[in-house]
Amino acid sequence: MALVTRLGRIVGEHNVFSSREERVCYAYDGTFHFHMPDVVVKPQNAEQIAQILKLANDSNTPVFPRGAGTGLSGGSLPVHGGIAMVLTGMDSILEIDAGNQVAVVEPGVVTGRLHAAVAEQELFYPPDPASLDVCTIGGNIAECAGGPRGVKYGVTRDYVLGLELVTPTGDLIKTGGKTIKNVTGYDLTRLMVGSEGTLGIVTKALLRLIPLPGTIKTVLAVFDDLLQASDAILAVFKSGVIPATMEIMDAEAIKCVVEHAGARLPRDADAVLLIEVDGCPAAVEEEVNAVAEACLQHRARSVETASTPEERNRLWQARRAVSPALVKLKPTKISEDATVPRAQVPAMIRRLQQIREKYDLNLVIFGHAGDGNLHPNIIADERDAGEMARVEQAVGEIFQAALELGGTLSGEHGIGTMKTPYMQAEFGTQGLAYMRRIKKSLDPNNILNPGKIFSE
Repeated sequence: MALVTRLGRIVGEHNVFSSREERVCYAYDGTFHFHMPDVVVKPQNAEQIAQILKLANDSNTPVFPRGAGTGLSGGSLPVHGGIAMVLTGMDSILEIDAGNQVAVVEPGVVTGRLHAAVAEQELFYPPDPASLDVCTIGGNIAECAGGPRGVKYGVTRDYVLGLELVTPTGDLIKTGGKTIKNVTGYDLTRLMVGSEGTLGIVTKALLRLIPLPGTIKTVLAVFDDLLQASDAILAVFKSGVIPATMEIMDAEAIKCVVEHAGARLPRDADAVLLIEVDGCPAAVEEEVNAVAEACLQHRARSVETASTPEERNRLWQARRAVSPALVKLKPTKISEDATVPRAQVPAMIRRLQQIREKYDLNLVIFGHAGDGNLHPNIIADERDAGEMARVEQAVGEIFQAALELGGTLSGEHGIGTMKTPYMQAEFGTQGLAYMRRIKKSLDPNNILNPGKIFSE
């Protein structure tokens, strides 16, 4: 209890939680894993975070930073007990600098709220993870979150100009700034983005904004064959169009959102592509026509363009409903995001179909097809030991397939705890050792988010 008392002196007793009922609320994330922290603390500023980390180093207590807990790789789980540091209380949008097109925000700002705030000034923050109405900017930075718009606009790291952060040893530093160009010293900003809270805790972020697109058109292409849909993906890009988004859903994903989310999609389709283009009106019309032609050349049953904002929102509600709808099938959802080069998407889909048949699993294929970031989801029941053994084998083969096709273990979910056993397969012994040396040099006592990225 001495730790609880000392934390209370730093942040106030009302921001420290130690009962079992309170701690259990921060023992899980978007995975099916569960790890109980010893204590939960909610700091309100950078100075308090620095004091907590100094205390943690003195007492050899691990600290596990977290935002809204929507992560899908176990990145925020307190796997060694210790302190769960919840940053959702630091939720101020400190500045929207329209002249420099930069937003300055605290880590607890909800991503969707930032979207709305900058849109009021006709500005645009493109990263759009599926959980944008819940997830926070700090979590997005930790995991380098992506989303459907990644195909044209990139991911979180492409919009972080600078950071204020607390190091694992409790020092407050700043990286980057508002300038478009900055090549002074090591690029600490990009090192921190995607480091999954293992190298520092973000307390402030300077985010790049761009002008809000003038026109957006959303196209739904329906296919009777999933592989033909995957071939159409490449045809769209060969036509010269770079869509803002290009999403794919297979037959099982379509069926789930129709039955469990009330989506109005053709239930008998084997696949749909949801493709969005944006920009100036004249260019958008030409690109919509090119997209439709490319899909029809690859035997799309139909190609329709949303005629109203309400229709566009309905299509996106169907896409965003896939993940929550799938858990209506079975209680355990393993959500992966193995990513391949775009030209290898058809080959990856074929491999996923083979893995599904080989292990007799309910493996659903959907995701960001335009940038190769597929989301094969396996729906299972963790109480069924035999099924879970097949799941483990299947997940290993999914990663193997992605790497063999020139891809990577994760496009946007991060490594967390779920993918640590596969890191060496991607980076090799020396590559992984180099990363470990960076971690050791910045966090000598292994205080900050231990057990993540590197297998223990």
